[in-house]
Amino acid sequence: ERILLDTPALDLDPVYEPGGASLVYSSAEAGDLDLWRMQIDSGHRLRLTEHPGLEVRPQVTPDGRGVLYVSKTRRGRDELRLLDTSGEQAERVLRTESIASQTRPALAPGGRTLAAAWPGIDGWRLWAMDLEVPEFPVLLTRESGLPLTPAWSPDGKTVYYAEADRTQRFVLKAVAADGGSPETVEILEWVWSRPIGTLLIETRVAGRPGPAPARLSVTSYDGHPQLPAAGQPRFDSQNGRVYFYSEGVVQLEVPAGEIRVSAARGLSSPEQSAVVTVGFRAVRRVVLELSPLWEPRAEGWYSADHHFHLNYGGPYVLEPEDLLLPLAAEDLDVATPLAANLHQRRSDLEWMDWRHERPLVRFGQEVRSHFLGHLGLIGIETLFYPWYWGPGYPVHGADDRPNALALRQARRQGGVGSYVHPTSHREPFSEEGRSRIPLQLIPDAVLGDLDTLEIACLWSDELGTGRIWHALLNLGIPIAPSAGTDAFPDFYRSMALGTARVYVKLDGPLHWGAYLEGLRAGRSFVTTGPLLDFRVGGELAGGVVRAEGVETAWTLQLHSPTPVETVELLVNGSVVWSAPGPDAPGSRSFEGRVALPAGGWIAARAHGGPSVWPLMDSYPFAHTAPVWIGERGSVDPAAASSSAEDLLAALETAEVRLREGYARRPAPQLTARLQEARRRLEEITGR
Repeated sequence: ERILLDTPALDLDPVYEPGGASLVYSSAEAGDLDLWRMQIDSGHRLRLTEHPGLEVRPQVTPDGRGVLYVSKTRRGRDELRLLDTSGEQAERVLRTESIASQTRPALAPGGRTLAAAWPGIDGWRLWAMDLEVPEFPVLLTRESGLPLTPAWSPDGKTVYYAEADRTQRFVLKAVAADGGSPETVEILEWVWSRPIGTLLIETRVAGRPGPAPARLSVTSYDGHPQLPAAGQPRFDSQNGRVYFYSEGVVQLEVPAGEIRVSAARGLSSPEQSAVVTVGFRAVRRVVLELSPLWEPRAEGWYSADHHFHLNYGGPYVLEPEDLLLPLAAEDLDVATPLAANLHQRRSDLEWMDWRHERPLVRFGQEVRSHFLGHLGLIGIETLFYPWYWGPGYPVHGADDRPNALALRQARRQGGVGSYVHPTSHREPFSEEGRSRIPLQLIPDAVLGDLDTLEIACLWSDELGTGRIWHALLNLGIPIAPSAGTDAFPDFYRSMALGTARVYVKLDGPLHWGAYLEGLRAGRSFVTTGPLLDFRVGGELAGGVVRAEGVETAWTLQLHSPTPVETVELLVNGSVVWSAPGPDAPGSRSFEGRVALPAGGWIAARAHGGPSVWPLMDSYPFAHTAPVWIGERGSVDPAAASSSAEDLLAALETAEVRLREGYARRPAPQLTARLQEARRRLEEITGR
């Protein structure tokens, strides 16, 4: 064994060229993934592609004159390409599709035919394609599924591929090269390279009888992840850990020796870990007990993840029942997976009427006009069409319909509309930050069409999004906070559901109508870790407190499964009190008195510190909905004027982006929305 290549970059998919003297592989050495050729003896390397985007999975033709590969462009187009490496490196595009994430081609031994999984409107199938006439493929598998990583038998008569079953376990299948009914290739025996023992893991919640579902991470003494025989593994890229879910008791075959086991369950309990020694052919049992710092449900607080996608281009085909174990293990009460589009393909439409009561599960819709901003619609009865439009999209590219139409449709149906992952910029009103605000967010909020804003999301910045939200609250616009992970459960690399969530306070039992009412009314807080119980003048978030000209008493109970750097009180967006947070998992009480202005709002916030389990965001964050001063929607004139100036500056940037995005084509509806919002903001500033 010898090392052929050792770079700091990602190097993938090596394949020999005929004769074995050289390799073609994919490498990110030059910035993104390109194809390279390396002479094995000399180590000399030549870059073969320089396209923007990713080039992966090279397959060399038997004559050595061509390389078949997958190109993932930055425009969302995935292509099968054939590169002629014999002369001027000309290439042909054999097949094109939007976001064909799982396509990996395989060349037949003769070099003229390729096999590839390819998506259609109703699912993925395995196809054989002729390199010379790829536009007329031959169907190999009739059933819609997700056949992955095809490979040919040496005689070219059989195509093997992998496909996940209903337990999320990959099985090996074979189909004749002429097509037909696939057969499962049975595993006759597992041959272990190390002595093996058995580990039984039981998870419990302190004070409750019996085992409880939990999130688990198990590693052997060398750091290698250990997994059960069935069930989907996942990777937490924030913390670099592989994890899976347990019903409460799970059995693993593991290498004999030291094994580290870690368990988490939602955000109420700190992580629990143990190191145990498993003997050769022995059975070892370990029990991990999770101790909640707070029981929100016992006090009428119910948690929800309002933004994730059941199926979104990953290697598994999931059904709604596959969500029930993760939701239980993450201690979630409500979930609203959003049907969404992969450009022209739409996912999970068949589940829009699917219902579950404990936990509450209702499907919603993400309306994804990239140029105007993404919307999350929950509690809806019918879908909004079109799902996407505006610059960059075919068919509807010149369409200038406002996002407000989708928000109003959701509201008419009794649902709730939100802008999701609004900004990843920490300073949204800076010159650079203004261009990152969704183009229609401010008009839709100022003109009264927005119900909630996704403050906590693992794909955006909570402090930056909070600054936009504060500016809108300062205008007296009662937009409630919401939260969601934007996770993709059908992928391996995906954060856990509920690691960004909202808690909503109900006066009675949990049911769908009461929950939506509480969410819309802002009786809530959002979090990626810390849990907040904040009261001012005895009022919780969403309530109203009188400003009596004297200081008002407040209390804050903070429960956090990880350390938190800072705890703050904000009045009309300004910090009026702060204190260090706990430097270890636990609970802490704060109290004091605060002078309130005649109008506006007050809220509590906690943020900063290490991101360790059970967290999966880049930092801990929690923020309560406002307690209004005097009346719901009241304002402090100075704060309102200052915020209106920030929002006007952002509107100016939006107007420039609108003209550029539509290439100076008329966009009368969007222009009118911006102008009306400008007029209202100018009234506040007195311009």
